Amino acid sequence: MASKLQQLSEITGMSEMEMLESATFDSVAEGICMVKGCDGNDTVEPDQTRGVCPICGRNSVASCLAIAGII
Repeated sequence: MASKLQQLSEITGMSEMEMLESATFDSVAEGICMVKGCDGNDTVEPDQTRGVCPICGRNSVASCLAIAGII
């Protein structure tokens, strides 16, 4: 099973490294819902860990930087 970071990478069409690098030098980052079975994604603040999921509505969207443990 792919990790959420891998899933987000596939959704965005960027490699994990490209996605993390982009988020590091921008004011926004790609984010994904951390609920198992939900792949809702959105553009969020780089330090986001509790964003609202556009699919399930839970406060469970985390940025790629937070998922990778960079922030």
